[in-house]
Formats: sequence, C-alpha cells, structure tokens
Amino acid sequence: MGTGAQLRMEDAVRGSLPAPFGKVYTPRELAELWQLSENSIRRLFQYEPGVFTLGSNNPRGRRGYTTLRIPEEVALRVWRARGGSV
Repeated sequence: MGTGAQLRMEDAVRGSLPAPFGKVYTPRELAELWQLSENSIRRLFQYEPGVFTLGSNNPRGRRGYTTLRIPEEVALRVWRARGGSV
C-alpha cells in the first residue's frame, strides 16, 4: 500500500493533505505512520470519541467485523495525549 508509507504526521498537521473534510486514516495507515501494529491501532481507537465505526462486534454469535476510520484531528489528539510531539 504505497499511500500509507508516504504519509507523515507533520504533513497532516500542516494541512498539506487535501481532503474535503480533513484527512481520514485507516488503521493500517496510522499503524505505518506510528510504527505500531494494526491491531494496536484498532485497540487504541476502538472507543475513542470521534472515530467512525462501521459494523458489529458480535452479530448473532459470529465473529464481528468492524471498520474504523480515524479523522486527523482525533489521531492528533491521541498522539499528543500519549506524549507525541508534532
């Protein structure tokens, strides 16, 4: 996935990533940026206010599938709260 590797948090802060409503990250993109596993990103943002969550955790006893989309401002808020500097 070429775009995720090319993204940098500093670019997001400067607003150089064009999007109509701001950048929205997938867990994979943030995992690449922050050098964490995708599962760690999912756990970190699963209950974070402002994250778009689609799907169900446990439909009728089956394994749930949940899609997360993480707005740039939420990612920055969590980054700063965890001691990251931009």
